[in-house]
Amino acid sequence: MTEKLHQLAALLQARDDLDARIAALTGRSARPGDIGEFIAAQVFDIELAGMAVQAGYDGFFRSGPLAGRTVNVKTYGDVFTGIDISPHPCDFYLIFSGPPRSLGAVRHHQWQISAAYLFDTPRLIETLASRGVKVGIATSIRRADLDGALIFPGTNGTSLLRLTPEQTALLNLFGAHVT
Repeated sequence: MTEKLHQLAALLQARDDLDARIAALTGRSARPGDIGEFIAAQVFDIELAGMAVQAGYDGFFRSGPLAGRTVNVKTYGDVFTGIDISPHPCDFYLIFSGPPRSLGAVRHHQWQISAAYLFDTPRLIETLASRGVKVGIATSIRRADLDGALIFPGTNGTSLLRLTPEQTALLNLFGAHVT
């Protein structure tokens, strides 16, 4: 029994060491949301707010078709469990999601980006309200909503943002890993 505790203590220390290295690299914590914000800033040329806990949005697009518009970056292990929509205004939600989880499946915490979605916030809230969906924490999103907002992998015909080959390659760095 004690051997397993020693192994666990060593593994947790190694994880803490990695988290410290990630925090030093990103200038934020190693929490998934802060990592997602750092990746979004690098890939989409987003100027992040000075504080990671600013209400409403995490930053604004510095260039491209959305330049000057605010964005709230969300990172989920599985977007199909719902998204958090703040009552504070922002122009867009940029959401990174890992792969969908199987019901009842037990897996370790994996950090992956298998899809990215860009929602026009006012349009999203209007759509949800028209369906009578309560907006807030773990807001239920339909697959059709996600398909309409997909920007990675691939895109849809109505997307406000089309990724360059370089942006796609950068997001692919965080894709599924063989474990």
